[in-house]
Amino acid sequence: MDANARLDREALSAAPSLSLCSRAMSLLSDLINLNLSDNTEKVIAEYIWIGGSGMDIRSKGKTLPGPVSDPSQLPKWNYDGSSTGQAPGKDSEVMCDCYTPAGEPIPTNKRYKAASIFSHPDVAAEEPWYGIEQEYTLLQKDVKWPLGWPVGGFPGPQGPYYCAVGADKSFGRDVVNSHYKASLYAGINISGINGEVMPGQWEFQVGPSVGISAGDELWIARYILERITEIAGVVLSFDPKPIEGDWNGAGAHSNYSTKTMREDGGFEVIKKAIEKLRLRHKEHISSYGEGNERRLTGRHETADINTFTWGVADRGASIRVGRETEKNGKGYLEDRRPASNMDPYVVTSMIAETTILWKPT
Repeated sequence: MDANARLDREALSAAPSLSLCSRAMSLLSDLINLNLSDNTEKVIAEYIWIGGSGMDIRSKGKTLPGPVSDPSQLPKWNYDGSSTGQAPGKDSEVMCDCYTPAGEPIPTNKRYKAASIFSHPDVAAEEPWYGIEQEYTLLQKDVKWPLGWPVGGFPGPQGPYYCAVGADKSFGRDVVNSHYKASLYAGINISGINGEVMPGQWEFQVGPSVGISAGDELWIARYILERITEIAGVVLSFDPKPIEGDWNGAGAHSNYSTKTMREDGGFEVIKKAIEKLRLRHKEHISSYGEGNERRLTGRHETADINTFTWGVADRGASIRVGRETEKNGKGYLEDRRPASNMDPYVVTSMIAETTILWKPT
């Protein structure tokens, strides 16, 4: 028997099992996409929260008797906080927003403090807008190496991959486009996507969003992306420097403006805000993401972590101001310091607190 005959025979013997696998996958897809409204008024609510590390996203489903029109109508529910690093085993029930059974916000509930800052009358009057550029890296599941990279090896140097098209330059577009559409479908104010400088790395933008909604929308967009990569069998990484060496890191550039910044004469307000950010540089850096020192090196479109700089159209500065803002005398600033794994509740509220509420002495 020649080699081709052996291959044909092996293919035929494998056909029944492949057919069964295909039918099983088709049936599973049908079950996932069942329309519950055909047979019941009950709906499934997915409760989503941030785990003990500050970056691990958790969720579980709950059956409700019928549709709800507002989150306030959802019943409170608990989970085992000892299994998420948020409570001791002897007192492990934590409410989903996330509070202790006594009603106190747990330490990892960064939304609670952010909400108090955004509800301050002086902050609310300024209507702070945010646009967050979330960079991330897609990794091959079994080897934790960027998608499209040869296992144990490296692709060609950076240059042809940013916003690129083509099978040899763009890796993971099906995941990215699925996330884009799913986020729009879910009501997330996702404003765009693009391929990033390092191959296997992508970015999506959320905003403009006002106040606390910026953090809410980014976290839910992250959750949707986690679910899609789970289905696709790839690993999602928010590591700010997933590959050491001459490769770009991953950030979460945060664009920001207030009502007075957007009005005539706003550029002067922006410059005063930048000076406040300079004075609190160390405090902000300490809250802008774990491992950020590996990314903020002064290379690869970053400023050095220990030095605060700002400039017009300068992507190597801590704070960048666009040429249109300078030309129009009003607009927004871009804080380029936050890492990809930053907590948007912390970053957005801290920027507002520093630039609006904080009074230098």
